[in-house]
Amino acid sequence: MKPILEAQNVTKHFPTGGGLFQKKGLVKAVDGVSLSITPGETFAIVGESGCGKSTLARLLMRLIDATTGDVVFDGKQVTTARGKALSDLRRDVQFIFQDPFSSLNPRMSVGRLVGEPLEVHAPDLSKSERQAKVSALLAQVGLRPEHADRYPHEFSGGQRQRIGIARALASGPRLIIGDEPVSALDVSVQAQVVNLLGDLGRDLGLTLILIAHDLAVIRHMSDRVAVMYLGKIVEQGTTDDLFERPRHPYTRALLDAIPDPDDRGSASRARIEGEMPSPLNPPPGCAFHTRCPHATDLCRTKVPMPQTTPDGHMTACHHWQDLGLTPRQTTASSRSPATQARLELYRKATEGAKIIPVASKTPDREELT
Repeated sequence: MKPILEAQNVTKHFPTGGGLFQKKGLVKAVDGVSLSITPGETFAIVGESGCGKSTLARLLMRLIDATTGDVVFDGKQVTTARGKALSDLRRDVQFIFQDPFSSLNPRMSVGRLVGEPLEVHAPDLSKSERQAKVSALLAQVGLRPEHADRYPHEFSGGQRQRIGIARALASGPRLIIGDEPVSALDVSVQAQVVNLLGDLGRDLGLTLILIAHDLAVIRHMSDRVAVMYLGKIVEQGTTDDLFERPRHPYTRALLDAIPDPDDRGSASRARIEGEMPSPLNPPPGCAFHTRCPHATDLCRTKVPMPQTTPDGHMTACHHWQDLGLTPRQTTASSRSPATQARLELYRKATEGAKIIPVASKTPDREELT
């Protein structure tokens, strides 16, 4: 299947210093990332805070410009898009921010915030049709039509996140990028929003790119996962394969950091010692060698090249074939009752509002009633 989004050797370097007493430098936030995402899939990006995953997400939809590399959406260049091409990209690719309040104009009502993309991308809609579409969007994310007259400061953090999701859906996008889209929500609301995003992906054929720290959300929702460390993709594969048979020591340590009440303090669980190096001065060779218990002289001097197995699993590690990492046990019985109950909430199908392509220029009259 032809990819809907491709990134080839994308980098983003931020200059620092240069003052009277400051030395100039470059923060290598994203350092040579390549991705290929197929239509309709849910692709997750995980890693520690500061690894560059949020910066990568912004590069993919051109919220910031890449230093080098190419991003292609549906066969069209993103990195050089101008004018109408850039406007079409804004319609087809939408972003859900981690902090919704920072992306919502406090002087605009919720109705205007959610309806603004319709004014830009569906100008043929009448005022009454646009209001009906806004009401439908709010219902889709669990808000009431009368909320359209209120302002962002009158809502809780979780409700503001729902407003941000409704605004992202307004243009009828084909791809949505979510930067920690459920991190600001209560656990019960998380389940609703996770189910909502899953339903949208299924019913509208959306492609989703999710950045999340909650590995339970990723395990439930995603089809493939990419693991980032210090601006680079160190492992990538299908969700089940990566969770059950991680090849990279960093991935194994991330997964083993998930609390397990039946395995407290086990010596077999991988641990990450120390802190992530500064992207201003990354170590030579493999960036993870300063924290890796398996590091050798080769790791300290030579950058590992990505190696891909016949089943499509990619690993950037010199010794992944020699480490002999045993498969992880992820059966339901090894999870705590609270975690298991939470996963059941995620799995439960929603039967809420009808999912509709909101930004259609020729709206179905039945949708407006």
